[in-house]
Amino acid sequence: MKRLMGIDCGDVRTGIAVSDPLGILACGVGTFKAPGRRALIEIILEQAEKYEVEEFVVGNPINMNGTVGDRSLKAQKFASELEKVSGKPVHLFDERCTTMVAHSIMNITDTRGKKRKENVDTLSAQIILQNYMDSHKK
Repeated sequence: MKRLMGIDCGDVRTGIAVSDPLGILACGVGTFKAPGRRALIEIILEQAEKYEVEEFVVGNPINMNGTVGDRSLKAQKFASELEKVSGKPVHLFDERCTTMVAHSIMNITDTRGKKRKENVDTLSAQIILQNYMDSHKK
């Protein structure tokens, strides 16, 4: 089974998750800050090497009405650059409502303040990756 990495790119923070070796569960790795896209790609490649990742899943923030906006175009550009630099397949996956679900989970677990900010992007990446894997089960 190949290991996948889920990525939730934000303007300030980026959440990263990886699949377990069997490709069943997505597990959060962490939230990372980088001064630019190239620095972020370096962080992602370091984590990919650490976890022996073979493919990437990047959250695609499509608008709620199904249209492609500026944030989606940024995600597409990032995915294309990551694929070019890494030489590994990169899949875009619709991430609509992912952050909302992550915040709902944080509410249920009563996670507040700084801890919430640090974990919401990781949880979003985990949800994106889990949804991707669930949609591709055979």
